[in-house]
Amino acid sequence: MNSAKMRHRMLYIAPLHLVSKQLGAPLAKDLQEKYHQSSARVIEGDSVKVLRGEFKGIEGKVTNVSPLKRGIAIEGIKREKLKGGNVDIYIHPSNVMITALNLDDKWRQSRLDGQKPKTAKPKVEEPKETKPKEAPKEKKEEPKEQKPKQKETKPAPKTAKTDKEQKSPKSKKSDK
Repeated sequence: MNSAKMRHRMLYIAPLHLVSKQLGAPLAKDLQEKYHQSSARVIEGDSVKVLRGEFKGIEGKVTNVSPLKRGIAIEGIKREKLKGGNVDIYIHPSNVMITALNLDDKWRQSRLDGQKPKTAKPKVEEPKETKPKEAPKEKKEEPKEQKPKQKETKPAPKTAKTDKEQKSPKSKKSDK
């Protein structure tokens, strides 16, 4: 397979947690200067402007982000069904530009500001008592108890054994 086919195949079979990360869109020039980023992931509540396709030039808020359909639904962009009723049209995020960000999420706001997101931890205040500093007392150094070292398991050197030790147990029985 050539590289383009392989790339398209990998995008097609990608798991949803990776597809979700690919739903990013470029930021407008003023947002780029403010946040020092060229793109961001599109979420519900962002205002976007369509740059390419049938609905070019339409601005609206994002109503739904679908990793399954690999697109975003925008307020005001709908198609009529034959049996009546309207249906959302999903547009790929690369075809839109984010004009206003939804900063309700504290984590997203701190991420865009370039700060590390901080989790809310309950602060426990400990009472601080000021005690007058005393001169350090001389401590007697007591010899520390040492733990007995484990015996090393080296084979003992072979020594010349006596005749009685060299005899096998069977031969000892016969001696008796």
